[in-house]
Amino acid sequence: QVQLVESGGGLVQVGGSLRLSCAASERTFSRYTMGWFRQAPGKEREFVAAVRWFSGTTYYADYADSAKGRFTISRDNAKNTLYLQMNSLKPEDTAVYYCAARRTNIVTAVPSEYDYWGQGTQVTVSS
Repeated sequence: QVQLVESGGGLVQVGGSLRLSCAASERTFSRYTMGWFRQAPGKEREFVAAVRWFSGTTYYADYADSAKGRFTISRDNAKNTLYLQMNSLKPEDTAVYYCAARRTNIVTAVPSEYDYWGQGTQVTVSS
């Protein structure tokens, strides 16, 4: 069982930045595809970004259109930690952000294809 713990959420003004972290308990963290999703009140959980590591510094990342150019997903396999750097934040980015892990090491944007989830961290962007 993989445990995921998110941190780094908070209240930020429009145009500001936040860096989310997700600490994983799994020693084989590097073998998992890792993703970030978010869910706003009254809306379905939606894909933000995901990353698959190959070897060395080679990895593949995918982003939702809403995240491209503003958000950057990264991972530190030595620390079993996933990150999401969020810049130029907008009010519509307000949501609970979830970290997810997928045993099958293929990037996907479908929430149901991820096996483990964190509890989420709240991000609120005020205008």
